[in-house]
Amino acid sequence: MTLDSLIAAANQQGASDLHLEPGLPAAARVRGSLRIVGEPIPGKMLIELARDVIGADAWPHFVERRSADFSRTIGGVRCRINVLHTARGLGFAIRLLTSFQATIENLNLHPDLKKLVAHTTGLILISGPTGSGKSSTLAALIQEINLAEPRHILTIESPIEYIFRARRAFIRQREVGRDTPSFEQGLLDALREDPDVLMVGEIREPETMRLTLNAAETGHLVIATVHSGTCAEALQRIVLAFPSEIQSNIAAQLADSLVAVVCQRLRYRSDLNLRVPECEILRPNNSVKTFVRNRDFFKLPQALETGAEYGMWSFERYQAWLSKRTQWHLPNPQDEAPDREEGGPGEDQTSGALSLKPAPNPLSPDLPSPVSPTEAKRPRGPIEIEPVEGGLDELIKRLT
Repeated sequence: MTLDSLIAAANQQGASDLHLEPGLPAAARVRGSLRIVGEPIPGKMLIELARDVIGADAWPHFVERRSADFSRTIGGVRCRINVLHTARGLGFAIRLLTSFQATIENLNLHPDLKKLVAHTTGLILISGPTGSGKSSTLAALIQEINLAEPRHILTIESPIEYIFRARRAFIRQREVGRDTPSFEQGLLDALREDPDVLMVGEIREPETMRLTLNAAETGHLVIATVHSGTCAEALQRIVLAFPSEIQSNIAAQLADSLVAVVCQRLRYRSDLNLRVPECEILRPNNSVKTFVRNRDFFKLPQALETGAEYGMWSFERYQAWLSKRTQWHLPNPQDEAPDREEGGPGEDQTSGALSLKPAPNPLSPDLPSPVSPTEAKRPRGPIEIEPVEGGLDELIKRLT
């Protein structure tokens, strides 16, 4: 068994994520559901895989931190990999990324989103829960600029998920931990690097949020992602991340610099056999700016409902548009890893349990396949959890 064969087999079946844990079978996420596959994987084997993918130079740092985040292309599939130490030993959480060209059309998004990147300054927030396709939409907006205008685009990501090929734009991509020590340092550097467009992979910490707002106010178009369930929640989360004494100033900054907030989620369409994004889009008219400046976030849903003439979309009106849409971009079955980043719209939506087919990349006898729906329903017996005393160092001693 190799990491290449596991990833290739999961990719063949349209999995968005692959989880490996000592003493447990592999688990793959297909169309949002986790499917258990095969037999338990030995801990020693996972340590060998971790040593190989992390590398000898970075291994001491991993042993110290007990986790590692990086991106790799394995078996022709771009992956975001987290190696972590758990109670059982060393585990993997692998996100299978897309190799297709992310565009507004390919993601089946509303063409109005193209208007957002026509702005030369301000802040665009892409929000949604985990696995809702935020990074795909972010990449699609960057690609729209890349295909249309000669702008200098600088990205700060952790890790780099999409590798852009420069078309009309001049693109620099920096990875946190490899090219810059932190989002904060990357943002400070960016202000001295003459970018027209700044893409921030995710804003979590208050300092990152502050620097992102400053960049949006100083003549740059900034596109960033944040976790939230609605547009109002995304803005509220940013403001509440700061101490109460400066929240009024942050809210004013946010109101003045805001270009749009896009909140999205994925919904399975059985007629299309794939999941498509449903969006809520907030644009800053005078009412919205006043609500944000006064921190009246509870009033924003009402503004969304009545703001259609300003280019706003509530989830309900967006669903109505989707129901009338007749032209769709459907993933080509021959494409490699079609549109699967962040659990994206192109995941294989077929029903039943995950079946890892033997060809062309068979799994080893440690993970027998295929698994039929009947076999998937059979009880596998209790799973024994046996934490290792002494942590990672003791585990390595026992298994090597």
